[in-house]
Amino acid sequence: MFQLEEKIWFWTLLIIPVIVVFFLLLQYWKKRTQKKFANKTLLKRLSPNQSLFKSVLKLIVLCLAFASLSLALVNPKVGTKLETVKREGVDIVFAVDVSKSMLAEDIKPNRLEKAQQLVSKIIDNLGSDRVGIIAYAGKAFPQLPITTDYSAAKMFLQNLNTDMLSSQGTAINEAINLAKTYYDDDEQTNRVLVIISDGEDHSEAAVQVAEEASKEGIKIYTIGVGETAGGPIPIKRNGVLLNYKKDKDGETVITRLDEDTLKAIANEADGIYINGAITDKVVNQMTDILNKLDKKEFEAKQVADFKSQFQWFLGLAILLLFLDIFLLERKTAWLKKLNLFNENL
Repeated sequence: MFQLEEKIWFWTLLIIPVIVVFFLLLQYWKKRTQKKFANKTLLKRLSPNQSLFKSVLKLIVLCLAFASLSLALVNPKVGTKLETVKREGVDIVFAVDVSKSMLAEDIKPNRLEKAQQLVSKIIDNLGSDRVGIIAYAGKAFPQLPITTDYSAAKMFLQNLNTDMLSSQGTAINEAINLAKTYYDDDEQTNRVLVIISDGEDHSEAAVQVAEEASKEGIKIYTIGVGETAGGPIPIKRNGVLLNYKKDKDGETVITRLDEDTLKAIANEADGIYINGAITDKVVNQMTDILNKLDKKEFEAKQVADFKSQFQWFLGLAILLLFLDIFLLERKTAWLKKLNLFNENL
């Protein structure tokens, strides 16, 4: 297991193509200038020990030195020990609605991006809880199993989009059924399912499935994103608005936040409904709820004792720079005798 501490220093690698371009321009200028004074045969007699190969070798050595310095600045770290640590927390599964109605912009920037912001902020406020992510529309799809890796959770969260599932709709019951498979029966941690949606579920099964989940010890909290007044669903290409979604009669479809469905689901599973309009209010309320739940102890494996490896790359860079200093652009006697690169021809 390894990690890169300062990835921003990878930008320094851009100096390598600059050096290469400068070298090529210099060689072109030298050839052009030399031709003004003498032809190729005469130049070879005047400077018989000049070596193009050695010049290219110096360039390669210099580029490798800069690459090594860049890696030293990035500071790669290697995990030398895997530890099993005891943690206390709650298992939280976030089920995010990715149906097309989540593109509505009645709440800025749109419902889906608002949902992503809410989940990201809630994760930022967690302690040692474990999290999982589900994406759902007409079907539910597992995005991330239960984990303590919050960075991975936020990465998967940002990848959610309305094109990832071909089956459209808002089948909340599918998300609840999938969430049941996320929890570990052996560890019996407190189980929380947070559904973030506009609530436009066109099936009647969600409330019944929520009741079944409650019997299995799963608390369901619902967060509604959108406005009850609703808004149209924009159709965009490359960020440019082309039109709004229309029904079979050619009328613009208006999608509305269905708070009643979300409240009913939460009530059946011993949870509560929260309106997602004000981010800070939602995050504070969810943080208070999760902090009040009983924390269960569980084991988590994590890589510990990361050791920096920059010194190896720094040492290599210094060695290459010294080599570049003592590597002359002229043919050495032994190399000239060997004539490995046919430079005497």
